[in-house]
Amino acid sequence: MTKSKIRKWLQERPEIESVFACVCDLNGTMRGKRLPIEKAKEIMDDGLRMPLSVLSLDIWGEDIENSELVFETGDADGICDYTGRPIVLVNWTSRPSALVMFWMETEDGQPFPGDPRHALSNIVNRYKALGLTPVVATELEFYICDPSGAQPLPPCSPVTGKRLDSDGAMSLDELQHFDAFLNDVYDACHEQGIPADAAISENGAGQFEINMVHVADPLQAADDAVLFKRLVHGIARKHGFAATFMAKPYGNRSGSGLHVHFSLVDENGVNLFDNGGQEGTPLMLHAVAGLLETMQENTLTFAPHQNSYRRLLPGAHAPTSVAWGYENRTAAIRIPGGSHKARRIEHRVAGADANPYLVLTSILGGALIGIERKMQPMPPITGDAYSQKLDHLPLDWATAIQAFRNGKHVQSVFSKRLQTMLVECKLQELKRFSRHVTDFEYDSYLESV
Repeated sequence: MTKSKIRKWLQERPEIESVFACVCDLNGTMRGKRLPIEKAKEIMDDGLRMPLSVLSLDIWGEDIENSELVFETGDADGICDYTGRPIVLVNWTSRPSALVMFWMETEDGQPFPGDPRHALSNIVNRYKALGLTPVVATELEFYICDPSGAQPLPPCSPVTGKRLDSDGAMSLDELQHFDAFLNDVYDACHEQGIPADAAISENGAGQFEINMVHVADPLQAADDAVLFKRLVHGIARKHGFAATFMAKPYGNRSGSGLHVHFSLVDENGVNLFDNGGQEGTPLMLHAVAGLLETMQENTLTFAPHQNSYRRLLPGAHAPTSVAWGYENRTAAIRIPGGSHKARRIEHRVAGADANPYLVLTSILGGALIGIERKMQPMPPITGDAYSQKLDHLPLDWATAIQAFRNGKHVQSVFSKRLQTMLVECKLQELKRFSRHVTDFEYDSYLESV
């Protein structure tokens, strides 16, 4: 957004009194400052200062112990630079406000290598150097729930007043019962320039999926996903619900995923995965091979939390093994059917709880490794992937952390700085989780062992 457009945008909305200047941390959480609206043009022209360590805070917003970004450097500031993403309206709060997205630079004006948005930008630039452009779309699943108790419950229908108690996959009734909420979501997406497409009622009670339109700009696609998650949380509160993008909020219901579809086009906009048939081009197969090669070591970016691994279970409509197939939703990598003109790859591993910047960096970076090295994939699977003997994804959080720490391809995709920051963050979170005993453990063991 140009300076003149910023001024015009603000002049047309005199009711806005404040602006939130935000960066996205490793956990996908927006962090930043609230400023008077008069500061909007100034911060977009000149940036603002925040500690570099803000990008590596753990899920509770605490500093990482022994991080060199904190004490060894005196918790030095970085420069938050305007990304160019148009300023967006936040109108579900008590007073309308604006939100501006920034990314972090070091004091000398260089991109900070621990910023997840810069990580994705680096991969996109490597594609540009080859004359290639990734065309990306995301599918985000989430639950709305009743927030009145200590644990979430399915919401009550605004039409019947009855609590949802069964799965409603593709239910038109469920979509219509919650149409006031969904209408506000679509209105907010339109206002924020987020290309929301189809909405469906998913497998879980109160679970929905909203798909995004394909865009030839992975940074925009990731921005869209981050902003979408934030607006869904805000609009759900406005309607008396809570929204959650937890990978598995209910142990006995479907998890929520972040599926990514992508293809590659050349400088003339030609889909380079399209060979006129179902099989796809050699370039597509190289990309598939790179995704399979890097999938295990990058699982931490797809499943970054303790809860994430409750979703990656056999038979739970989420992949558990390293495999690909044509029109096969039990595989981690699916090549959808349909017109050959839309030939693309669907990556199905990430949970909705993952950071979209890191997810797209892992996917596009893994595919790029396969393309650059002309890798060949294993044969596509047919049938049920869960019942076949295949290499599996990390089964738990600790294993995924170590796989990312030791992965031979990780630093071909991510900077060493970001790799270290993410590992340190997740080890700190894992340590804290390991010290908590659950009610279920007490119920099972207290007087039984």
